Amino acid sequence: MATALMHPTYDPYVVGLSLLIATYASYVALDVARRVHESDAYAKRLWTIGGGLVMGSGIWSMHFVGMLAMSLPIVVTYDPWLTLASWLAAVAVSATSLRIASGERLARRTLVAGGVGMGLGICVMHYIGMMAMQLVPAVEWNDWLVAASALIAVGASATSLLIFFGLRRLHGLRRAQAQAGAALVMGVAICGMHYTGMAAASFPAGAHCIDVNGLGGHSLVAMVVLASVVLLSMTLFTSIIDTRLRTRAQYLATSLQEANQELAGANEALQRMAYCDLLTGLANRTLLEERLAAALDKVDRRMAMPGKRPLSRAALLFIDLDGFKPVNDSYGHAAGDEVLRQVAARLLGVVRGMDTVARIGGDEFVLLLEDVSGNADAVAMAERILDVLAEPYRLTGREAGLSCSIGVALYPEHGDRSQLTLHADAAMYASKRAGGNTYAVYEPHMHSSASEQMVLQQALRGAIARDELSLYYQPKMSRSGEPVGMEALLRWHHPELGTVDPDVFIPLAERFGLIVTIGDWVIEEACRQLGEWLRDGFRTCVAINLSAYQLRQPDLVERLRAALARHGVDPAQLECEVTETVAMEDTASTQRIMRELGELGVSLSIDDFGTGYSSLSYLRQLRVQQLKIDRSFIRDLDSSTDAHAVVDAVIRLAHSLGLKVVAEGVETTAQQLALLDMGCDELQGFLFARPAPASALNLKTANLSAASQPLAVTP
Repeated sequence: MATALMHPTYDPYVVGLSLLIATYASYVALDVARRVHESDAYAKRLWTIGGGLVMGSGIWSMHFVGMLAMSLPIVVTYDPWLTLASWLAAVAVSATSLRIASGERLARRTLVAGGVGMGLGICVMHYIGMMAMQLVPAVEWNDWLVAASALIAVGASATSLLIFFGLRRLHGLRRAQAQAGAALVMGVAICGMHYTGMAAASFPAGAHCIDVNGLGGHSLVAMVVLASVVLLSMTLFTSIIDTRLRTRAQYLATSLQEANQELAGANEALQRMAYCDLLTGLANRTLLEERLAAALDKVDRRMAMPGKRPLSRAALLFIDLDGFKPVNDSYGHAAGDEVLRQVAARLLGVVRGMDTVARIGGDEFVLLLEDVSGNADAVAMAERILDVLAEPYRLTGREAGLSCSIGVALYPEHGDRSQLTLHADAAMYASKRAGGNTYAVYEPHMHSSASEQMVLQQALRGAIARDELSLYYQPKMSRSGEPVGMEALLRWHHPELGTVDPDVFIPLAERFGLIVTIGDWVIEEACRQLGEWLRDGFRTCVAINLSAYQLRQPDLVERLRAALARHGVDPAQLECEVTETVAMEDTASTQRIMRELGELGVSLSIDDFGTGYSSLSYLRQLRVQQLKIDRSFIRDLDSSTDAHAVVDAVIRLAHSLGLKVVAEGVETTAQQLALLDMGCDELQGFLFARPAPASALNLKTANLSAASQPLAVTP
């Protein structure tokens, strides 16, 4: 006779709650699986253990709530130990799935084994949970439905693993959307397995619970649901925070890497600026001196070897282009720059990798040859250079022809290390005097001029420390005859050599790399004097000259700013004069420096205007306020109609561009009247005052609000 059965009913709300818990648990499981895969070994273990506990609790909670959704006409309670065993089974299944999800790839064998193992684990969890119902007589099972629930569990597990690995290919919003959809699919599959398993159970009529004091009741449902949801939510929150921290850390790491790359690039750029010629990319004077010192040290070490002569020598070749200035003046500075770049390329093409090619001035180059046997090697190189530099230079739409003069000096034959550069230079000038397009090897009779330069150079190096340099000031006068400012002129008074002409020591300072140090001293001294005058109640403007070498210094503007601030001087009181040739030498760089000087508030002036090659388009781009006409035109103003026409044209041109004009070298009243008649704005010269030190200037401090004050020079 068939056994009478009790027919359970299900609370739809609790069933729906179980589906929500299953879906939520699946969503958290997918998120934790990603954490496990992306973490390092230590974090991977922590996420696997913690994730297994949380995921297992979530899945177990769904099954427990699903069973509590079933209502029988008897009071049903659950054995706490078997209930705990079902929870442990859920945790083990979850930890196993996370362990598999941490792999780099999902092999077919792993998929099958993992799906079967996880499915059977879920079945164990479910049926242990059902056994926890303390019913007598026991539950009867439908074998077909039990098998069906097992198949569903295996299929759901395999699908979960595929989803774990499939979501790795997605990122951002697409991943979040796919993860939500996948969680719903997994939740439905888990619920399907659970309720299929529940359908496999039959409850005999008259069955009753052995222990009415076991687990059960709606309060238990609420407690289980609340605990599981809180635990899942905390895990999801932790995962989100971990993701954000990882993203932030990755962003910071990337930013740090980019910053390091930028810093490396900046350091490389600064190193290039410090050691390379910006126009040609060759070594500059600083790098040449370092490599020359290292090369001579190597020769000295070999000379010191007992019983052996040096195995090698070092040779220095000074190269100066013949005919470069006419090319520069005729074709323009852009063409001149191109010629210099082609010269650099040709020189690099004839030297060895160990040799150094440097550009130390406008059209002056130096070759440092290491490991040469003697004069023969150096002369052979000089002859090759003469040949390659004599080939035509192709410019836009034209060709230019040049030659060069070369001076050769060997170490140690041609002097000690302090004289080698001077002797190579002296040999180069000897080749120039011979007509150019040749070379000369240093000989003692060339020593006289080199020795004189050596003495001057050594004396000049200590001139600042010995307080031998000074600034003289020459007033600039307005059309009405009142001073409107002064020009600071550099003077050198040596105790033994006497007063050295600036036309002698300034080119020497440029040739031997001293001009930047001297230029810094001029800036500091001019600002100091302006500050002292301000404290004495006298305000004026002082003009200083900037050399081409100073304009190539990347921190020129900052050094000017610091000097002005240090002495409390208004930038408008300082005027920087740049010669026409220098202003046109490197237009882009000059424009940048002049723009920065203008932004600082310093006035700008083109000095010696008319002696170089000016492009009006470039002149318009340079942010200058005035032009100074070269004294050579002023000197010939009385006697030359050409000079008169040039000066008149320059004044008209400047005024049309909104610039003031200053005429320097005014010595006669006739020159003054002619310049005033042509509309010249300011005059400067011996007619008004000779340059004098600040102590010799008689400053009257009436009308202090004026930009310029009456000024007289003590005779």
